[in-house]
Amino acid sequence: MKHGVVAGYSISFKAITSRSKGAIALTAREGLDQVESDAIWDEHGNDIILMNNVAHLKILTLPHLRVGRPLTNRQREALEWVGDGKTTQDIAMLMGLTGATVEKHLRLAQDVLSVETTAQAVLKAAFQNQMFIVDPI
Repeated sequence: MKHGVVAGYSISFKAITSRSKGAIALTAREGLDQVESDAIWDEHGNDIILMNNVAHLKILTLPHLRVGRPLTNRQREALEWVGDGKTTQDIAMLMGLTGATVEKHLRLAQDVLSVETTAQAVLKAAFQNQMFIVDPI
């Protein structure tokens, strides 16, 4: 109410993967009530959704500024498996490594990302679009 906003919409975007989500709040200008906002939505809602979906998809592909070095392929892969809920021993088997080597990759990933835990590393790497990268064919 501080800015006179009393009407509008919240839109969530269809996720293209289970790891990408997005939403936007559209607020009506000061003085419009929800009935007037509904009339605008009825006329332009499909166009608004289309424009926001295109913007959302573009934002997902933007690179993030990285300070320092990027994750190695092995660090990224280990973090991706953690993000999928695998244990260290599961990851070792999947990657053909020892558990100690997997732990080393996870520890080095934490150092690269300047975080204290593997969970924080998974979150930060995903946020920076450093994980779950689809390689072009």
